[in-house]
Amino acid sequence: MNAPAQPVIEARSLVKDFGRTRALDGLDLTVAPGEVHGFLGPNGAGKSTTLRILLGLIRPTAGAVRVFGLDPWADPVKAHLDIAYVPGDVSLWPNLTGGEVLDLLTGLRGGADEKLRRELIEEFEFDPRKKARTYSKGNRQKVALIAAFARPARLYLLDEPSAGLDPLMDAVFRRQVERVSRDGATVLLSSHILSEVEQLCDRVTIIRSGTAVESGTLGELRHLHRTHFRVTGLADPLRLAALPGVHNVGVGTSAVEFDADSADIAAVLAGIAEPGISSLSVTPPSLETLFLRHYSNDSSNSEDSTNNSPATTNSTDSGAV
Repeated sequence: MNAPAQPVIEARSLVKDFGRTRALDGLDLTVAPGEVHGFLGPNGAGKSTTLRILLGLIRPTAGAVRVFGLDPWADPVKAHLDIAYVPGDVSLWPNLTGGEVLDLLTGLRGGADEKLRRELIEEFEFDPRKKARTYSKGNRQKVALIAAFARPARLYLLDEPSAGLDPLMDAVFRRQVERVSRDGATVLLSSHILSEVEQLCDRVTIIRSGTAVESGTLGELRHLHRTHFRVTGLADPLRLAALPGVHNVGVGTSAVEFDADSADIAAVLAGIAEPGISSLSVTPPSLETLFLRHYSNDSSNSEDSTNNSPATTNSTDSGAV
């Protein structure tokens, strides 16, 4: 029997303190080779801090982290050889053209595939002749994305990468993630755009206040919450409460609504089958409902208060590496 492949990313009990503020509080994260892994959480949950540790830009307070089996803080140059990175807020050299910035950024990783670079420039509808100071947020984001995707990498670290993109360009971005995934690359996608994660990701980790609260495949996570039903025409709606797996029964003037556990769907459908029903709508489990369940009572974000720390401030050369 073949031994399981070594994880591309492995973080155990990761802690990061900025003074009295704890940005990460015992985070566990594992990303397997060839996987597109969604890293979910609102602003301030600790996502960007985690990615900066994975890049070796900041040192964890406690815990262990490995990227390709390497400690990114102790051996950042070797770890970076196979990493492409896109931040969510891209700063560029204002007096360089977009093309010159692309040359510089791709040169840090050994140069771009020129054919692929031209195709990406065309797909993203990007004008590389303009000075970087004239670019909108969306165009600055395109520079980082083109630089990241213009040369193959084994690992793509994407931190809110589609921020500022319009829907058309977001679709281009998603196609590029699918392309590199087909080519065998590993992707860690930090995002709060749930539709993006559902379309692209094989597995998901949800982070709250610097701690992973759920991790697994989308199928596994969807079994952790309930399907919503809305039924019109039931003769005795109150009897629903006696059915197995039924929760939160609400009787309105025209319809009854309730939630049901995934394991009991068949029994629920059999229990509500009667001649008087005039309409039935079923809302399947979604990543959004799971995400909101974890954050409905969250009133504070720890990472926001660290953004002004010198250790976490983006420098002007952090566009894409």
